[in-house]
Amino acid sequence: MRFFKEQIILSLELLYKRGAGTLTLFEGIILGLIQGLAEFLPISSSGHLAIVQHFFGINGEKVLPFAVLLHVGTLVSLLVVYYKDYWALIVELIAACKDIATGKGLRVNANETRRLGYMIIVATIPTAIVGVLFNDFFSSLYNSMFAVGICLLITGLLLFLAEKMPQRGKGVEQMKFRDALLVGLFQSAAIAPGISRSGSTIVGGLFGGLDRALAVKFAFLISLPPILGAAILEAPEAFASGLGTADLLPILLGVLVAAVAGVFAIKAMIHIVSGKKLYIFSYYTWIVGALLLIYTFLE
Repeated sequence: MRFFKEQIILSLELLYKRGAGTLTLFEGIILGLIQGLAEFLPISSSGHLAIVQHFFGINGEKVLPFAVLLHVGTLVSLLVVYYKDYWALIVELIAACKDIATGKGLRVNANETRRLGYMIIVATIPTAIVGVLFNDFFSSLYNSMFAVGICLLITGLLLFLAEKMPQRGKGVEQMKFRDALLVGLFQSAAIAPGISRSGSTIVGGLFGGLDRALAVKFAFLISLPPILGAAILEAPEAFASGLGTADLLPILLGVLVAAVAGVFAIKAMIHIVSGKKLYIFSYYTWIVGALLLIYTFLE
């Protein structure tokens, strides 16, 4: 354990402080593993990124290209697990556009897939609005370990309360637009570092009375637009300075590891939520959040 701890510290120092240096295969694997797991487990990947940046003196701009590519890895995870659902949604979206163009209207209840597609669109709206209007505010929170600690405590509380909520077992056919909007509002809160995107959206679904399987599926299906959108928006700035050819293999390996770890995390979450075990992550986020608050008081 001591060896791995020393290697991780050394890798982070080399990667984030060195500037013009190159990545090692070990660094790519470790960072890809962290991204893949933290993106889908309800522990907040943004919160952990903020913590690592603070304690290791990381300049985020130096590693932005790698961060964007790691998000591509997590996108691959979503597509691997839910490719059939995404393909069905795309086909149905085309059919919906055709119905609208021919005057048949939205036909929300034409079939389950179309209804689910409209719910995803509604759930995405709050996140887009909050992201545009309050991006600067949420970005400023990355520099405050006190804020990250509070957000981690909130994440733990939400996960704990979600397991106490009576479940009504709503399926797609029983799901209302207000349910999708509620999930979207929970997802928009996850822009703050320390609020888990996967955790908050699953909690939003459970609070709305969705069936546990649907709550997990819906949470991960709606995570693709914000992850993809963030990657697209950050890409021009990230790649403005270019990438070193020596870094290509470690980066590709990191992306691959992030994708594999992401698939593992998604499938693990399906079983965890079905087994009513979300509270396990409450203890973790509470401990990390409390330690951050203690650190800020003693600093």
